[in-house]
Amino acid sequence: MRWRLLSRPSAASLVAALVLLCEAPPGVQPSVIPTKACGTRPIVDEIPAGSRIVGGHDAQLGAWPWQVSLQVFHFGIGYQHMCGGSLINHNSVLTAAHCIKEWTFPEFWKAVLGLHHLYRYQPYTVKSRIRAIIMHSDFQEKTFENDLALFKLMDSIRFNDYIQPICLPEAPLLMTNDTSCYISGWGKTLERGGKRRVLQEAEVDIIPMQLCNRNDWYGGALKKEDMLCAGSESGGVDTCQGDSGGPLMCYFPDATKYYLIGVTSFGLGCGRPTFPGVYIRTARFRSWIQSQAILFDKTITMTIPCILIFLTVGWVIIHSVL
Repeated sequence: MRWRLLSRPSAASLVAALVLLCEAPPGVQPSVIPTKACGTRPIVDEIPAGSRIVGGHDAQLGAWPWQVSLQVFHFGIGYQHMCGGSLINHNSVLTAAHCIKEWTFPEFWKAVLGLHHLYRYQPYTVKSRIRAIIMHSDFQEKTFENDLALFKLMDSIRFNDYIQPICLPEAPLLMTNDTSCYISGWGKTLERGGKRRVLQEAEVDIIPMQLCNRNDWYGGALKKEDMLCAGSESGGVDTCQGDSGGPLMCYFPDATKYYLIGVTSFGLGCGRPTFPGVYIRTARFRSWIQSQAILFDKTITMTIPCILIFLTVGWVIIHSVL
């Protein structure tokens, strides 16, 4: 008869205890952005030589193990590469919000990791369906402000020599003329050309915002706090259509790691002088990235046994007060 005498405060206490037990079951932790086991290239030691995406240069196999191909399903065709992305932890890919366009349903997408040639999968290549797409709520389609989205993968990815997460800066990192920065992707190698099947890479210069926002450049259209420019002042090296959402990464010798400095956003043409690629500064959005990853993971950590416990306890509480 003790269950029938259960008071409301006691029932609430029991439910609260169950929430604590089920919210973080043993061995399951909300995903976070790694700070140590990230930004390394296990099978590539040397720094890549200067090369271009616009103009074409194949990346070495395994050169960018965080590079992701985000592919969307077209009826009658199948999955086609749409945008790039960067793996930032075991189940999260950071990309550009403008990539989503009308394909807002995660069921139409898949992510392919450990990929070099778009149509040649290897034993270490991993395909994952998408659990959810989280676009930045303040994304502005016309100005590309807050052009970020997070793809939550259906699967928890096991890292290998060809699949690794990239580091995200906790604060803006000091970059000098000696800092080596790169872009990569399967996008076009010419403004009016076709996309590449083999992953391309390029070494780029970080261009000061004061120069990039000049009247004869982007004319003050860039939000200097949240964006940065990279490429070449004279043109000829740039990201292009199909590279959107991909990484702008820099190597920092003191940390011996690569950091995701920017996410490929937009540009006027491809490889044009005075119109370099524009990227979203990831350091400005680290708190948003981490909060979205953690919040979503918390919503899926309740397992079926926990749900059954809640249903059982609810049945007991209801009957105890009748």
